[in-house]
Amino acid sequence: MSIYAINYRFYNRLFLPDVTMQNLDALLIFARIAEMASFTRAAESLGIQKGRASMAVRKLEADVGARLLHRTTRRVQLTEDGRAFYSRACDLLAEMEELHSMFTGDSAPLRGRLRIDLPTELARSPIIPALPQWMAAHPELELELSSTDRRVDLVQEGFDCVLRLGPIVDETLVARSLGRLRMINAASPSYLARHGTPRTLDDLRSQGHQIVHYTTTLGSKPFGWEYPGDNGYSVLQLPGAVQVNSVQTYHAAGLAGIGLIQAGYSALAPYIERGALVEILPDLRPAPLAVSLVVAHRRNLSRRVLTFMNWIESVLAPYT
Repeated sequence: MSIYAINYRFYNRLFLPDVTMQNLDALLIFARIAEMASFTRAAESLGIQKGRASMAVRKLEADVGARLLHRTTRRVQLTEDGRAFYSRACDLLAEMEELHSMFTGDSAPLRGRLRIDLPTELARSPIIPALPQWMAAHPELELELSSTDRRVDLVQEGFDCVLRLGPIVDETLVARSLGRLRMINAASPSYLARHGTPRTLDDLRSQGHQIVHYTTTLGSKPFGWEYPGDNGYSVLQLPGAVQVNSVQTYHAAGLAGIGLIQAGYSALAPYIERGALVEILPDLRPAPLAVSLVVAHRRNLSRRVLTFMNWIESVLAPYT
């Protein structure tokens, strides 16, 4: 099956430049190479051999009559002609996907591969537990799921869609807001048995409570304990003997009774339901965390990507 599943005979009757219609696969391959600056990584992300990618670009350049990519042993980059061609190729690929969706209808099965990145804890719960039912509804889809807490590069790493927590600072990305995830304060029963259960903000200091410190880089200043104040949210600096830079380790430290933690309700709900953690200070919850689905380009909004995005939104709805 073609990488870009389109009825070529139908679209060849459309009034589009012949060079783009001679090989839509080649256009897609060229665009992915341009984005990832690598023949090898682009081929891997598309599930094809590197030789096929090289051949497709060579034929495309011959058809166009211009060199589109500078190739060296260390890097691949667009030529001036390549930049202009890439911009138009992205628009055409988006138009083709949109036209294809119009004529296949919502009842047609979804096919192809989706490459998705998810925050680790949201992947663990609630997304992965809900995934089998969705996959059963779309048996011809293949998923490549990355799970990491770092900010991946959608373009360079070839992701179709990324679930992001926090603000979207890159204005070149296309983001769809899913709302804001509830955050809660929590502690283990063993910790509360030793230190007491705080009822007010003052109790955090007077009872000698400790928190688990979380930082993205070990050795940097900890984030502290966030709480709502008169003018938005404030941060209280509390003592803590342990500092971590992993969300999983942060949750594990809370479960082990090392200190108080603040985290998303979606991640902590299973622990609270079975009594491994207890929510504390429910009236002093930290600020909810913005959650968005992000794609790199409009052409990434294929029917299969949109369907996946709608499903993710429904899975996270109880936690926003």
